[in-house]
Amino acid sequence: MTQSFSLDLRVRIAAFVEAGHPCRAAARHFGVSDSCAIKLMQRKRQSGSLAPARQGRPPGSGKLVPYESFLIQTVEAKPAITMPELAARLLEEHGIVAAPAMLSRFLCRRGFSYKKIPDGGGVRTRRRAG
Repeated sequence: MTQSFSLDLRVRIAAFVEAGHPCRAAARHFGVSDSCAIKLMQRKRQSGSLAPARQGRPPGSGKLVPYESFLIQTVEAKPAITMPELAARLLEEHGIVAAPAMLSRFLCRRGFSYKKIPDGGGVRTRRRAG
């Protein structure tokens, strides 16, 4: 994702436009694109704020969230389960296709970590708080 323009620049562009200059002139004056200045003023009119909108997906959403308890119970019941095996179980029992990497990231966000063991395999364990 790209970085948002600073609030200081946004305020200066808005002040320039509110002083009677067109949005396109403000864009040329401050070295931003025409659409940036136009959309900034639209945002100011609609919401009253010049702050950038939140980017990305809202937290707590995603296709695995409804299956969180199933995934956690499965991993706690069999800590040595691999992510491809877990993906196969999810597909078999719920009909949801999920990449192993997606499952791994999901479990890491829920406090699980992957511990290697001497036999060359590994075990997922839940991190303790504190």
